[in-house]
Amino acid sequence: MTNTTQNQRTGGQVLVDALRVNGVERAFCVPGESYLAVLDALHDAQDDIDLIVCRQEGGAAYMAEAYGKLTGKPGICFVTRGPGATNASVGVHTAYQDSTPMILFIGQVARDQIDREAFQEIDYRRMFGQMAKWIVQIDDAARIPELINQAFQRAMNGRPGPVVIALPEDMLTDMVEVADAEPAKHIEPAASAEDLAELQTLIQKAENPLVVLGGGGWNEQAVADIRQFIERQNLPVAASFRCQDLIDNTLPHYIGNLGLAAGPALQNAVKNADLLIVLGARLGEMTTGGYALVDIPTPKQKLVHVHLGIEELGRVYQPTLGINAGMQKISAQLAALAPVKPEAFTVLVQKLNAEYQEGCQFPVSPGDVQMGQIIEWLNENLPKDSILTCGAGNYTGWVHRGYQHETFRTLLGPTNGSMGYGVPAAVAAKLTYPERTVIAFAGDGCFLMNGQELATAAHYDAKMMVIVVNNGMYGTIRMHQERSYPGRVSGTELFNPDFAAFARSFGFHAETVTKTEEFFEAFDRSQNSGKPSLIEIQIDPEALTPKMSLTQIRENALASR
Repeated sequence: MTNTTQNQRTGGQVLVDALRVNGVERAFCVPGESYLAVLDALHDAQDDIDLIVCRQEGGAAYMAEAYGKLTGKPGICFVTRGPGATNASVGVHTAYQDSTPMILFIGQVARDQIDREAFQEIDYRRMFGQMAKWIVQIDDAARIPELINQAFQRAMNGRPGPVVIALPEDMLTDMVEVADAEPAKHIEPAASAEDLAELQTLIQKAENPLVVLGGGGWNEQAVADIRQFIERQNLPVAASFRCQDLIDNTLPHYIGNLGLAAGPALQNAVKNADLLIVLGARLGEMTTGGYALVDIPTPKQKLVHVHLGIEELGRVYQPTLGINAGMQKISAQLAALAPVKPEAFTVLVQKLNAEYQEGCQFPVSPGDVQMGQIIEWLNENLPKDSILTCGAGNYTGWVHRGYQHETFRTLLGPTNGSMGYGVPAAVAAKLTYPERTVIAFAGDGCFLMNGQELATAAHYDAKMMVIVVNNGMYGTIRMHQERSYPGRVSGTELFNPDFAAFARSFGFHAETVTKTEEFFEAFDRSQNSGKPSLIEIQIDPEALTPKMSLTQIRENALASR
């Protein structure tokens, strides 16, 4: 029940009650003296709101972003001012580029200290200007219900994204009489009948159509509806970067992931398409191969672009048909369309799917560990609802090429290519879905950016698994370095700890793998340990990418000079 009676409460209590009204069940934080009044109010709300205390604000913000991505509800994060806010900014940027609903609350200096460069003071409107959908400072505790409602509305609706709210310390202790607002509501636009008729006409005229799925705003029903549309119309479908879980990858219509692992066949499929139906994706740099696969501003392909945010339509590419619609509404509308000419695309679908299947095969890599075989084994043996998380690095190439997602929300990866995401995202995923298998992939460089969140996993008994792929370098940067400056190694080598010993110090079950065949038993022991677990896989530095060795990349670069 919403509290419509007026009573004396502190600003902190009004804020926590507003979270309750909006159905918040979990929040992630690193505590700070700047929002003690909120922490005190959360003490009385602990039966309703599970407060997860993290070890660094970047990890907390990543957890909130992952929660928002998994559930579709705004992920909630509390951090303190100054250093806390700057640490948390990485999660805000991730939420912005990934179109994930999220609300970051930042304790702020007292109102009478504003603009004096007080201790840890920052103007968050300026700091987060291009990283968030909306930034507000609440100076009057009586306005908390109004502004929290607006924050939820903005985070959820249109193109989902992060909202930042600054909370002056003294405002949170003010006593006010104010009624709670009603919970924010999810609002979605839909396509018009004219739009749907034009889309059918474009499909009727097409010879090489291609559907691309991506972005935010999806749910399980929308994914089921879009699958029905794909199958009824018999269209080939690709996923944008790190959105593979929007479509069953084992479908005969699936042709691959338009990300860093996109091969020449998939890139040619985009170039050669005469109709691109883009649902939810922004058509950013990754999805368009550095804006090279689709001409700017007018594509040679007929472009149907459907997006939640009207500002995205025509932002880079002029669409033949632009539709401002939510993914849940448009998917249901598309599923209801009568088949246009499904028999005409059978040969195209078979050809593109065969090319995708061929791209899933891995050549033998240098060294005693074959990551391709490990990923293939996981693909065959993990439960289909397992959640895989990853940050950024060349190790993700094996995951994205070899693992096939069959179920919605089984992949959590930052489309902004942010390192250090995998471990905190896995903590959030395991706390949200404790019954599901959760595996975080991380490179040796990626892992140590948020390895401290193993403490959070242990604290809350989040029994996830971490797989650390250790090649002793910042692999992606080394790859680019060898391509541009072959043989001139600078700034990319790493000194690493014993990752298994590090994990055991937190109470994890942990093992080290140096040969492919060792992994399978290590995995079983880890899964049966009853603890959070970590497996360090030591791979040959020559195994720099799934397709090419370090030496091959260097030799190719030298030969091209």
